Amino acid sequence: MPVPFRGDPTPRDDAGALVAFVLLLLLGLMALLGLVVDGGAALTAHQAAEVEAEQAARSGAGAISVDALRSGTVRLDPAAAVAAAERFTAAAGHPGTATVSGGVVTVTISYRVPTTVLGIVGIRSLGVSAVAAAEDLHGVTVGAP
Repeated sequence: MPVPFRGDPTPRDDAGALVAFVLLLLLGLMALLGLVVDGGAALTAHQAAEVEAEQAARSGAGAISVDALRSGTVRLDPAAAVAAAERFTAAAGHPGTATVSGGVVTVTISYRVPTTVLGIVGIRSLGVSAVAAAEDLHGVTVGAP
């Protein structure tokens, strides 16, 4: 003879638990999608900023002082180097700053990249920055291959 069920006599309504689980899962997937899409865009922009900063520094390092050349020495013209480097960054679309110290041109580029997916959670843009330095070398240099 079957034994009658003596458990809780009130039925339980579990329908809302599934909705809450699906919403949490969806939120996690959207966060992951945002990291992949917007994080990838930020990494690409960072690489582009590094290339721009390196090229701008090289452009500035090529600004040799004409007066120094006429006197027989090779020396960087600091004002021309800063102007050339900053002109390059402006032409590349991301204006930056340049400094000269001891014959080394240092360029800093900093800007923000708009987000697409992370904008849903309030992150409208991600910061991108790069710093590069270059020095003019003249004559024959010897180094490890």
